[in-house]
Amino acid sequence: MRRIRSLAAALAVATLGLAAPPAWAGKSTDTLIWATDRENPIADGTFLNTRENVIMGHMLFDRPLYFDENRKLVPLLATKWTWVDNKTLDFDLRQGVKFHNGKEFDAEDLKYSYEFILDRKNGALNFRYFSFIKSVEVLSKYKARLNLKKPFPPALIYLASAASIVPKGHYDSAPTRPDGKKDFGAVKPIGTGPYMIADIKPGQYVLLKRFDAYRKDSPKGYPAIANVKFRTIKDPNTRLAELMTGAIDWIWDVPKDQAERLKGHPIVTVGKGKTVRFAYVAMDAAGRTSTKYFKDKRVRQAVAHAINRQAIVDALVGKPSEVTHSPCHPDQVGCTQDVTRYAYDPAKAKKLLAEAGYPNGFSVDFYAYREREYAEAIIGDLARVGIKAKLYFLQYSALAKKVRAGEVPFTNMTWGSSSILDVSASAGHFFTGTGDDFAQDKTVHKLIAEADGLVDPVKRAAVWKQALQRIAAEAYWVPMFTYIKYFGYSKGLDFTVPNDEIPRFYKSKWK
Repeated sequence: MRRIRSLAAALAVATLGLAAPPAWAGKSTDTLIWATDRENPIADGTFLNTRENVIMGHMLFDRPLYFDENRKLVPLLATKWTWVDNKTLDFDLRQGVKFHNGKEFDAEDLKYSYEFILDRKNGALNFRYFSFIKSVEVLSKYKARLNLKKPFPPALIYLASAASIVPKGHYDSAPTRPDGKKDFGAVKPIGTGPYMIADIKPGQYVLLKRFDAYRKDSPKGYPAIANVKFRTIKDPNTRLAELMTGAIDWIWDVPKDQAERLKGHPIVTVGKGKTVRFAYVAMDAAGRTSTKYFKDKRVRQAVAHAINRQAIVDALVGKPSEVTHSPCHPDQVGCTQDVTRYAYDPAKAKKLLAEAGYPNGFSVDFYAYREREYAEAIIGDLARVGIKAKLYFLQYSALAKKVRAGEVPFTNMTWGSSSILDVSASAGHFFTGTGDDFAQDKTVHKLIAEADGLVDPVKRAAVWKQALQRIAAEAYWVPMFTYIKYFGYSKGLDFTVPNDEIPRFYKSKWK
């Protein structure tokens, strides 16, 4: 009911703006304006891994390889790649490519970019995605070699998806923070991508302009739209109203019921796409916080039986979302769902809680950062079995920091794997002993390390299955469901709805 009232309010505001014929938000200035509720204090995805930064990264940076919209792997900064052996990868690099500052790209830049990420003291958040690299060699000006620590089958997927290739020495100008460490995230991003930074006002907007020297034959295409502006608009009613009055061109995370009601709006198109994102509930099984309930497997199993995941999917998420059972996305290579499953069974949940010594349940802090209604539905289910969860709703960056500091006992979060279609980018991120690992299970660590060193895909999948089965049997997580995205965008914008949560604005154009 709250959301229906909110939509009515937004519609009322929007109606005021439709007294005159609509003017598309950015068409007159050739500026596509997109908005979310997230703040983008920095634009460099090496130091902030929100989904907005992933999207920004695809516009600002090119990588050696690229997945096109059909998930086909094609050369980008490279012209070809060659496996010398299963631990040695050579790249022939494209000549004549320019960075946004005018410098010509070559193998030294590739080496610098990867080595910077691999140096742990630099604090790159995407370090794990490239930890399979042992060293980088410059063989000639336009040829580089990556030496791997061990065979790593998804290497090309990561090299196409995650690194920001920057000019050699790019981070040398980083200012020093009060704690004496370098603030690398404060350095203005410079890449070779189709757009470049024009202006940043932290907490308000990031303005990109078309990079005129971008090559016309890139598989990304030469941008048809001159400028792309990201705006932070925290209030969902305001975002919706601005879209409906033509003040902005594109939004997402539109709730299912609002998307249905928006269909037929005179200046708004509604779209829906699959993603690689999934939701999960994690519990402090390792005992990192002072909350010790979740060290008992019976309590974790009780939580799993208490949550009616299918009801949340049906009522709030919508098709083609599906309930998941493993800590990964079903579309990811190696992500089996053939694991222990926990059916919705509140009576069984109460029985398990009683066996664990909590016949009347308990009170606990519960953290979330997006889709408040999903978190509230989970809390309602938990209350029915006696678990009284107090909601703390934070921005993602604040919650992630608390998780990695071991300060969160119980949380509902999501993960998009940087749209990497391999299980190592999901379960391999959360169950390998990092600060994001709520379980800290050494058996799981060993299985994952073994799996990701296997070249044979059948053997690799079999060992990954062992790891996922143990995670499920121990109920370290409650995997929830896959995400879908509802989009709202201007009828004046020619936009293709993606199925990987990466809107390719560089391929959009005005009608």
